[in-house]
Amino acid sequence: MRIAIPTEGQSVSAHFGRCPEFTLVDVEAGQVQQRQTVKNPGHVPGFLPKFLKEQGADCIVSGGMGMRARDLFAQQEIEVILGVEGSLEEVIQNLCDGTLQGGDSLCQPGGGKGYGLDKTECTHGDEDQPHQHHHGGCS
Repeated sequence: MRIAIPTEGQSVSAHFGRCPEFTLVDVEAGQVQQRQTVKNPGHVPGFLPKFLKEQGADCIVSGGMGMRARDLFAQQEIEVILGVEGSLEEVIQNLCDGTLQGGDSLCQPGGGKGYGLDKTECTHGDEDQPHQHHHGGCS
């Protein structure tokens, strides 16, 4: 299974469309088989789900994305796990262990609309922690 993780430095990006790069991780039987990084080609509506499918992604793990993006990933048969934040290494380890915790999108509706990589700020909810539910990893 190939998992796409929007990445900023050594952390999971809060919004998939504005990350500088994607880390693609192939996980089989709880072990990382291969790992590579691809630059984000740009946040044009509808493009990234197709691009990541062409890269072989079966699942995307991200801090947040809007409903339209989720629908577009579903059309590409890419599973979406949202509400994930923290270090890239920790998230990859949790994927391998089957202990990844997902939850609500960290971006509010419309927070990424029309901006792309140049937008420097997102309207993340600072009130309560997102509701968490357990994922055994991408299925």
